[in-house]
Amino acid sequence: MTHIVTAKLDCGLILVVEPIPSATSVALNWLLPAGSATDAPDHDGHASMLSELIMRGAGGRSSREFSDALDFLGVQRGTDVQTHHLRIDAVMLGDKLSEALPLLVDLIRAPTLPEDALEAVRSLSLQSLESLDDDPQGLAMIRLRERHLPPPFNRHGHGAKDVLESASIKELRASWQARFRPIGSILGIAGAVNPHAVLSELIALLEGWEGRGPDPTPLGQAIRGYLPIGEATQQVHIGLAFDAPHEAADVSMVERLAIGVLSGSTSGRLFTEVRQKRSLCYSVGASYRAGRDHGTVTLYAGTTPERAQETLDVCCAEIHRMRAGVTVEEFRRAVVGLKSHMVMQGESTPSRAGALVYDQFRLGRARTLEEVAAQVDAISIEQLNEYLASRDFGTFTVVSIGPQPLKPPVDGMVLLHH
Repeated sequence: MTHIVTAKLDCGLILVVEPIPSATSVALNWLLPAGSATDAPDHDGHASMLSELIMRGAGGRSSREFSDALDFLGVQRGTDVQTHHLRIDAVMLGDKLSEALPLLVDLIRAPTLPEDALEAVRSLSLQSLESLDDDPQGLAMIRLRERHLPPPFNRHGHGAKDVLESASIKELRASWQARFRPIGSILGIAGAVNPHAVLSELIALLEGWEGRGPDPTPLGQAIRGYLPIGEATQQVHIGLAFDAPHEAADVSMVERLAIGVLSGSTSGRLFTEVRQKRSLCYSVGASYRAGRDHGTVTLYAGTTPERAQETLDVCCAEIHRMRAGVTVEEFRRAVVGLKSHMVMQGESTPSRAGALVYDQFRLGRARTLEEVAAQVDAISIEQLNEYLASRDFGTFTVVSIGPQPLKPPVDGMVLLHH
């Protein structure tokens, strides 16, 4: 059985390490309290720009020198902006971790944030934002998120255009200074790693780092309701969302199995009933995301204008039909699918490093794969069906992009015009 080592450093950083004896690589996931929800209301986009700007040199090295130093060690790396965190990930051979750690710490503690890189970063950020209009499926899900979740948790992470256009290097440096802090940061490392050695190295590298990053809170109520976005398209993109348990809830794993039955594979009910039996759409699927404070199930369906209303109606009917319970075959298939996913995750050091930090953030502790598998095995079909019988899906939030608005699936939904 694997053993996870968790330590809280004096600076406030939480380190979570899982040695994997069979691995030759090591992966690192570093969550910093600088996600899109931590942008000030009038600075929505600073996190997006910082995720690119911090890569333009660090620790006294120019952008080229810093990149060459990581390349020399074979470090594959990247950054992305999430709701609560700006995430830095890296993967390398296990014997290169000791040499790479000082460089990665410099990326966080001593980025150059050069002014001469600002316009290039601004251009990239604006291009990323503008590209959303070229992806109607992605845009539908973004608009769905904006309406289903309360601000600032409903942000898409690309930023607001006016903020991206006006951000100064002084503002971005101040934003980095305020949010790249140890309290609120979580570092996960998985693979060919010695936990005690890496702990000692980090204690030395992080000496003198101090401060607390922001922990955002809701700034109002979610809009929700139904938003039809009128576009003269030959396809209709439908997004639907409803509330679900947060990660620490006793029933979060039960909800995962339920969504596995609904949309776990080509044998899932959505694919079978909506696509195969009725040929209503070319794409349909649902997923469950359990956060620290709340959870959400989102559904996407892509279809034609003629079939859009029936597609939405059948999807909603299939969701509500879950209350009648699942069959033994469906239950077994969902269990196998969920455990197969865990096995594949266990074979990937980046996946394990990510699982460690997200468990730590959402649950306050990291779980081994064996523990998660045991949680799945402890659920019976009777427990799942009892849960579904009392499951209140609430009022759906719906977004559609297409030539005609759809009839909202639930009475009392507010019709919003684009």
